[in-house]
Amino acid sequence: MWRVGRVAGFGILFLAHGLSAQELASVQPEPLVGPSSNFMPVYGSAKPLAAFIRFCQENPGECVATSSAETRLLASPQRLTELDETNRRVNQSIVPETDLAHYGVEDYWTLPADGKGDCEDYALLKRHELIKLGWPSSALLMTVVSDDKEEGHAVLTARTTAGDFILDNKVNEVRLWNRTPYQFLMRQSYLNPRVWIALDPARDLTPLPIAGVRRHN
Repeated sequence: MWRVGRVAGFGILFLAHGLSAQELASVQPEPLVGPSSNFMPVYGSAKPLAAFIRFCQENPGECVATSSAETRLLASPQRLTELDETNRRVNQSIVPETDLAHYGVEDYWTLPADGKGDCEDYALLKRHELIKLGWPSSALLMTVVSDDKEEGHAVLTARTTAGDFILDNKVNEVRLWNRTPYQFLMRQSYLNPRVWIALDPARDLTPLPIAGVRRHN
């Protein structure tokens, strides 16, 4: 679990972590637009969460690029249907439970093999299932947001030609990022699954436990 405390007044987060000079040069807004756009602006690299780093150490196959393609996936009816069906199926297949109750630690990212998990576990499983359906890793990005209670929450971003869609364990509907009630903080880079990108230039991040186990249908 991971919590973003009250975030007003923090500084800009531009932490280069594991990026080559070439990769850093490639991290540019795509396009540099405001919240009314269907495409998220990005603002530089961000330090990965310790729980994510541990997840990659324990599950290296989940943290490698599955394709060299860096373009957005075509938002065909088939692909959008896959997003909808995967989001609903995984939401219904996992019993919400905090990491503290489940594993005895505040923040533990994993694929929920025993049918229990919190927000990041839902998102990791959705990413895993969509990659099996042929989605490239560059189009499926773990994302950290601040919810309406200013608590940290993890969702999955699907990058398509129609925009950035959010798969969320709190709702069954797949929504464009700018149709959600969230403040977007950081997400994986489409260039490298192990690299994270800042989504808000006016905030710093404090690595505290994520909430987000409740679900609204």
